[in-house]
Amino acid sequence: MLNGKSVLITGGTGSFGKKFAKRILNNYPEIKRLVVFSRDELKQYEMACVDDFKDTSRVRFFIGDIRDKDRLYRALSGIDIVIHAAALKQVPAAEYNPFEAIKTNVLGAQNLIEACLDTGVSRVVALSTDKAAAPVNLYGATKLCSDKLFTAANGIVGSRDLKFSVVRYGNVMGSRGSVIPFFLKMKQTGVLPITHPDMTRFNISLDDGVNMVLWALENMSGGEIFVPKIPSYRVTDVAEAVCADCKKPVVGIRPGEKLHEEMITASDSYNTVDLGRYFAILPVTETDHLKRYAESKGGSLLEPGWSYDSASNEHFLTTDELRELIRDFREDD
Repeated sequence: MLNGKSVLITGGTGSFGKKFAKRILNNYPEIKRLVVFSRDELKQYEMACVDDFKDTSRVRFFIGDIRDKDRLYRALSGIDIVIHAAALKQVPAAEYNPFEAIKTNVLGAQNLIEACLDTGVSRVVALSTDKAAAPVNLYGATKLCSDKLFTAANGIVGSRDLKFSVVRYGNVMGSRGSVIPFFLKMKQTGVLPITHPDMTRFNISLDDGVNMVLWALENMSGGEIFVPKIPSYRVTDVAEAVCADCKKPVVGIRPGEKLHEEMITASDSYNTVDLGRYFAILPVTETDHLKRYAESKGGSLLEPGWSYDSASNEHFLTTDELRELIRDFREDD
């Protein structure tokens, strides 16, 4: 699929970008070019020093910001496939700096879409978040806007061989700003602060996130928001897995934070197809189109009003499973 192609990753120096870049360089030896697009020169330098990314015949590091449309046009020259991972992701930071979050997450998405329409790109997969479903914080709201922009972009591609789709998944195990590295850091203090004893979250590994994006590239028709079937965890179980003997005071939910996360709302269920390993939320359309899509993909329609949230999920990680995942994360780190 990717052999002979040129691929660009926005936000390519982040946790996902590095893992995705490493995977495709190892698995697709005939990839033509990989462009890592980000705005942090230090992270690019550090990434370029890693053996996996020293093949300068295939790897390019491009300093730029998705807010800068002219720079995007330059970076996208000759690119076939785009993975959009760049975003301002920290909930408290977005609440305090709403204009900046909108410039990057919404206007940046528009810049990328318009540049892709004009530069011969054929496939675009944008990364989203469970916080975009029924958002209660600005970060989630900006990502919902971004999702809508990417799915709607399929309506203006005209005769171009160009498709846009979105992948939406939960908290990535061990990514920057997530609870596991935070608890591991706090472990040495003997205190792990718990926001709420009933809080739950979805969980996905970086490897599974990469697998999902590669699957989306192979199977996308354009316009889907793909959602994986992944386990949940209780925050209290994560704390127990990190340090059973630590104190665990309840400090309260932060502004803009949900008690439980949701990836498919009851309203979305009317436009969602179960594909087995994943769900696909389609743009609001006529029922016949939904049925045709399900039949073409070997999927099935959901029960109207069904929702997919981290609290009612059928699969919860146990404390022992979390300990094993945390051990693997620390070894990889």
